[in-house]
Amino acid sequence: MNSKSKKMHRITTCVIFSALTAILAQIEIPLPIIPISGQTLAVGITATILGSRLGAIAMICYVLIGAVGVPVFAGFSGGLQVLAGPSGGYIMGFILAAFATGMILEKTRFNYLYAVIANTVGMFITLVFGTIQMKYVLDFNWQEAMLAGVYPFIIVGFIKVLMASWIGIIVRNRLIHANLMVEKIA
Repeated sequence: MNSKSKKMHRITTCVIFSALTAILAQIEIPLPIIPISGQTLAVGITATILGSRLGAIAMICYVLIGAVGVPVFAGFSGGLQVLAGPSGGYIMGFILAAFATGMILEKTRFNYLYAVIANTVGMFITLVFGTIQMKYVLDFNWQEAMLAGVYPFIIVGFIKVLMASWIGIIVRNRLIHANLMVEKIA
């Protein structure tokens, strides 16, 4: 594959995983301030399959698509007002979460145990970004921010960590076995 084909393959891959995130974002459980959605599951799957660089690029694409108003965020929402609102910190946190998750796997091994560890780190990165922005946007104290922005998401978050790790490792291994992906993504 020449360099132009490799670049087009990487772009297409990132767009596909951005679309996966947009689709899973629409699976949601409503809560008073921030819904539980499938977005973070998609972030974990993306990073587990693609690694740090492409995982982060896929999330940057997702954020940019939503920022220009395409309704890809939870509840078919989009626009800068979403990124500036109570849930914007979570969405922006997806970029660093994907990068960190992928980086941990690249520095260790792409297996289920390390994927669980990496996705747990990614989950907490997302929660930290989201809770900080929610605190300031809604003028909460730290206790209120934790009650609204962290505690409701912990149990479901760990379920999504297990799912993202399992799905991500299986899909990654099958893509490598089918020669649709190289083991080391450059």
